Amino acid sequence: MMQALSREYYESGAGIKSSAELQPIYARHAGIVNDDALALVREDFRQAPEGSEERRASRLLLEWEAEAHVSRALAPLDEREIAWEATAVATLDDGRQVPYQQLSIDIANAADRRERLLLERGRARLVATELAPLKREHFQREKDLVEALEIAPTYNDTFTALSGVDLIALATACRVFLRETQAMWDDVVKERVRTKLGIPLSEATRADALALLRAPEFDSAFPAESMEREIRLQASEMGIDPTAKGRIILDTGEREGKRARAFCAPVRVPEEVYLVLRPHGGQQDWRTLLHELGHSLHFGYTAGDLPFEYRWLGDNSVTEGYAMLFDHLMHDAGWLGRYTGVGAREMAVFRRALGFEELQFLRRYTAKLIYETALYGGSVSWDDLPALYVDTLSGATSFRYDPADAFVDVDPRFYSARYLRAWQLQAVLREGLRERFDSDWFRNPRAGPWVVEQLFAHGQRELGGELALRVTGQSLSFTPLVREVEAMLR
Repeated sequence: MMQALSREYYESGAGIKSSAELQPIYARHAGIVNDDALALVREDFRQAPEGSEERRASRLLLEWEAEAHVSRALAPLDEREIAWEATAVATLDDGRQVPYQQLSIDIANAADRRERLLLERGRARLVATELAPLKREHFQREKDLVEALEIAPTYNDTFTALSGVDLIALATACRVFLRETQAMWDDVVKERVRTKLGIPLSEATRADALALLRAPEFDSAFPAESMEREIRLQASEMGIDPTAKGRIILDTGEREGKRARAFCAPVRVPEEVYLVLRPHGGQQDWRTLLHELGHSLHFGYTAGDLPFEYRWLGDNSVTEGYAMLFDHLMHDAGWLGRYTGVGAREMAVFRRALGFEELQFLRRYTAKLIYETALYGGSVSWDDLPALYVDTLSGATSFRYDPADAFVDVDPRFYSARYLRAWQLQAVLREGLRERFDSDWFRNPRAGPWVVEQLFAHGQRELGGELALRVTGQSLSFTPLVREVEAMLR
């Protein structure tokens, strides 16, 4: 079932198929995604002794069963949204028509602000009238379905019970992070918007943020033609076959219908893993390829004899942590000097730009988690959520967000929590790798085999926090992330 679903998502996301046919897959496997199966796994979880391996395994199976139960009910909506994204076209004010999948790429690449805002108006209008209603219906139904599972009283409580992630504690830490980094953010965002966009910060929108983060002035240091070669070289130098002996297939070319957002599709773990990237241009493509390679290496090197639940399921903070461990190589001056065209003269300037980007993303995702706890929490009406979304995200990032995105710019099932924990995990893993294999661990041939054996091979049996304690002795927090940002912004 998981293989069939993953292949369907891969082929539709990569543009090989124009739509995804999910309902027939759920129908073929109805015997394991029904009320009886859910009740069986739920009872196993409740009966398993706290702290036992049975409890760990049954929690992962219950989380999967609950998600599959909900996903089966939502499959018609998912198919509808996938088909919409593959065919939707925005009509701009000047009459031009642009495919929805192309809009985010064009907005980020638009050097002329009038063109950028023209594209953004067309995008927002299309989203508000067509996609946002679909997404709102999806989240409303998802919330009702999850709360009907009888695992915990509310959607948010159910996530905490199944994921092992304390949602309230993480949201509290996010508020502290936003407060403690406010002064640092105010300084850097005003400078970047003024010098790079030439507009007052009060006028800056999320579309402007996309263009600012695109940073085209560094494109010459990140040529498209050498990207895959250099990243493959780096993995090889640290003692890892970047294709995992052919198990990982890199799909990095342009194709009509391919999603703008890159992804990794583990179709058979560990035998068949796809890395899918649609080029945007410049350093962001390099970062994205590194990120998806981290995912792909994880799944491609997961031990094949692990139980199903440890190969396919678990805390996705772990795989996202590995992905970020690789994409954060872009922050390392030694890595940049060896594999890219960034020279010593522009290194400090580039790293400062990366510090701005890192802090923007961290503040954006901490704000997203805070907003999403309200979206799923039920204390704010559905009609009032767009205003809360704009206030929360605009307040954290200083860029004006559009209310049309209140139900679109959401990571389903609190995936934003996984991302935030992954940020924390990669920070302590990177510090541990530096201590064990020196500052150039990324080209130390002893590092790769250790990463495969101690990290990738374990699948996702452990929670992110458990993994951090096992290999580094450190707990997860925002502290090492703040240290790194401060160092890059100096």
